[in-house]
Amino acid sequence: MIKKFQLPLQTMNLVVGFMIWVIISALIPFIQEDIAIAPENIAILTAIPIILGSILRIPLGYLANLIGARLVFTISFVLLLFPVFYISEASSFTDLVIGGLFLGIGGAVFSVGVTSLPKYYPKEKHGLVNGIYGVGNIGTAITTFAAPVIATQIGWSLTVKLYLILILIFIALNIFLGDRKEEKIKTPMMKQIKSVYKNNKLWLFSLFYFITFGSFVAFTVYLPNFLVSHFGLDSVDAGLRTAGFIAIATLIRPVGGWLGDKFKPLFILMGVFFAITVSAIILAFSPSIGLYTVGTISIAFASGIGSGVVFKLVPTYFNKQAGTVNGIVSMMGGLGGFFPPIILSTVYSFTGHYAIGFMLLSQVALASLILVIWLYYQDKLEIQKEVFNSTGQGIIVTETDGKIISVNPAFESLTGYKEEEILGKTPAVLKSGKQTKEFYEKMWESILQNNQWQGEIWNRKKNGELYLQWLNISAILDDQGNHIQYVATFSDITNHRVHQ
Repeated sequence: MIKKFQLPLQTMNLVVGFMIWVIISALIPFIQEDIAIAPENIAILTAIPIILGSILRIPLGYLANLIGARLVFTISFVLLLFPVFYISEASSFTDLVIGGLFLGIGGAVFSVGVTSLPKYYPKEKHGLVNGIYGVGNIGTAITTFAAPVIATQIGWSLTVKLYLILILIFIALNIFLGDRKEEKIKTPMMKQIKSVYKNNKLWLFSLFYFITFGSFVAFTVYLPNFLVSHFGLDSVDAGLRTAGFIAIATLIRPVGGWLGDKFKPLFILMGVFFAITVSAIILAFSPSIGLYTVGTISIAFASGIGSGVVFKLVPTYFNKQAGTVNGIVSMMGGLGGFFPPIILSTVYSFTGHYAIGFMLLSQVALASLILVIWLYYQDKLEIQKEVFNSTGQGIIVTETDGKIISVNPAFESLTGYKEEEILGKTPAVLKSGKQTKEFYEKMWESILQNNQWQGEIWNRKKNGELYLQWLNISAILDDQGNHIQYVATFSDITNHRVHQ
């Protein structure tokens, strides 16, 4: 029964964690009334929680496998009590920086659920499950919208203190409803990291999440102040619009996971990065509030779907190291939200507008689109290579002049020749001497006329032993129908002939 509670419980944990993560950015207009904050420091202050919230995702993802999600969530919420109380009593910019840094624990809990929850569901549902869990991102929308409304009534300090009550409630819920018997994986973290850090898919997925989730976090942090300063909206209106952006990006995330379960995930990502590329270009031209809204909503849809798809890919390619890889990928996504606000603020301070910053986003998204296409075709090649290497039949690939350019492991096993010994030579080294010249002439006549030949043939192994093959030779053709290579597949049928 407890297992059935894990998806809703962990999703609500994420909601609370993300609510806490963005307290400062949501309440900055109110905090500024009591604490002097230079305009150039606002972007830094709002981005500070993202640092620890990103870096801690690696150890928390690992710990979720080692000690279980129940303990990791409970400990994380206990630790969050201290920075939340400290911020509620802040009286200087330094206090906000210190407290904000440790608010990052709220954002770091993301890697706990994406590591824990797939243990409870079959592989074909991992995308949807992680997508539903990702709805917990809505916590940022709740705080962004609700915190300013509450602060207008009771002040920002008491508003922050209300979060202490929420944290205590979820500490209790995790203690009593968390799964004490969750499957544990105790592979040392450094061993897991060493087993994956050279895999280019890890860094490609990290880049993809850097863009998709990074866009989500960056716009969450950046929109409230931008809408006030650039379009002259009041704080509550700006908060409502930002909450709408967050809600769309969050609620569409399970759809992204579901699409990743039902269709080719890399195809979905191609559409995601195309949409972000086009939308960022629209925003770069500083359009009216109407067109600006269209651009941001498009990015909300794309980032939400993309975030859901990425966490379908991770357990598919890294099943045994999912905890550590989830931590690394989600860390990069968090850092993806750290840099854009700073870059946008820097660009604005030099140029007086945000066009260059949005153009940078469009170009990075375009580069990611190209990389997804490359990864898709690389995957196809790897599948072909796996089929080539795992088949039980011997395979030889030759140029049209007969020189061998590739053989598979089964060839080495059947003939005794290693690949390095046979490359550059011709299949003549395998001849047994039992076939006549006319036999080979008829064979090649069939290949040249029909593009293939098959039949029995005696050949010789490296150790001199003769054996009977069933051999199939096929020509590989170019677009004009010319032979460009030959592929021969064979199996040893000597024992079969003897038994007959």
